[in-house]
Amino acid sequence: MPTPAKGPRLGGGPAHERLMLANLSAALFEHKRITTTVTKAKRLRPFAERLITFAKRGDLSSRRRVLAVISNKGIVHELFTDIAPVMSARDGGYTRITKIGNRKGDNAPMAVIELVLEPVSPKQAVVNEAEKATAKAAPAPVEEETASAESAESPESAQSGDSAESADSAESAPSAESAEEATEEKK
Repeated sequence: MPTPAKGPRLGGGPAHERLMLANLSAALFEHKRITTTVTKAKRLRPFAERLITFAKRGDLSSRRRVLAVISNKGIVHELFTDIAPVMSARDGGYTRITKIGNRKGDNAPMAVIELVLEPVSPKQAVVNEAEKATAKAAPAPVEEETASAESAESPESAQSGDSAESADSAESAPSAESAEEATEEKK
């Protein structure tokens, strides 16, 4: 549980601050970006990100917990159906705060807080693909090891098995290089 903020609350009392943050988060989910003061944006960030984390779970209890904070069912539906699937690959950092200068009337520092709806960096997508491919390929060598362990009973068959595996890897290496060269030529 987060520790309570020390010092003055937004809007006066803790109940008013809670309602202000709920309304700011509802506006953020509805419009995808809002302009507010820097202090309110900094207080809103963990509040809104927690609601997005609930939405990523997607179960009924999570929906009810979000509905306890945001009373507008349309905004909660949009959060669960539109925003949460976009954020599914992202591990936190769902919002971005950009300072935009001071307000004209009272010179209060202003900021834009927006949802980060861009996909996770392409590099991360490639890393995730590689991990999935490795996970799929991992069970196959286990079977080969058991097969080589069974054939290890006779030393002659184990040596021929090792030479066959090295020959297979030697054959697959040039084919992988030629496949990469073919894709580079197409580009």
